[in-house]
Amino acid sequence: MLRVAVPNKGALSEAASEMLSEAGYSTRRGSKTLVHQDEVNGVEFFYLRPRDIAVYVGSGILDAGITGRDLLLESKAEAQEVIGLGFGASRFFYAGVSGSYTSPAQLEGARIATSFPNLVDADLQARGIDAKTVQLDGAIEVSIQLGVADAIADVVETGSTLRAAGLETFGEPLLESEAVLVQRDGAAETIEVLKRRLESVMVARQYVLVDYNIEERLLPQALGLTPGLESPTISPLQETGWVAARVMVESKEVNNVMDRLYAVGARAILVTNIGACRI
Repeated sequence: MLRVAVPNKGALSEAASEMLSEAGYSTRRGSKTLVHQDEVNGVEFFYLRPRDIAVYVGSGILDAGITGRDLLLESKAEAQEVIGLGFGASRFFYAGVSGSYTSPAQLEGARIATSFPNLVDADLQARGIDAKTVQLDGAIEVSIQLGVADAIADVVETGSTLRAAGLETFGEPLLESEAVLVQRDGAAETIEVLKRRLESVMVARQYVLVDYNIEERLLPQALGLTPGLESPTISPLQETGWVAARVMVESKEVNNVMDRLYAVGARAILVTNIGACRI
């Protein structure tokens, strides 16, 4: 049975469980459940702290897991990133009191509070900056006001918490993070079905099916607008000289594409959401 780690709480937990459900797996019914078996699909899910998932997978105890890229790199575990999963996006920045810093180079000799000391130490070393990291587990933003640190390094989503504390980011992000699927060494074949299912969920979320009718002589113009993921499906209609086309279009572009299709002569343009797919 495949053994997979899932975040038990936090920002990644609900989205990870939702994605697994869309991929056809059964997931736990209550937040207190720590182990759930999906007998039909041959998977055993373990609900763990997001920070611990890479460690369990990297040590070979579990086959795969879903965690954040930032947590994977911070752990220094031997787990391998397989694919990004398209949710839980965040960026990791240095921040300080507004107007106090403009560049990470100014951190020479500073104390930097963070929950990710390994990530920060690696970045400082790469920049050739001699600074001290102060490891804290939470409420990083208040550490400067309390005199524990001169600057901080933390995950930033909207930046509202920083602004409320009178802080601002500076420099380029240390890391662009998102939820990722990780695997133990040598598990590529073992988790192939899981990987393919999660990839299919991302495609289903990103695309819709568009059907339309058009005169055959106008088809080249329409196909220029809707080349499809691989190739459109074209079928003859009962009316001579007309065809039906079915094609995948990115959801975010579909209304613009429909307008352009209509302008070149397409009619009966229909859009259908994709519930599941295998590409």
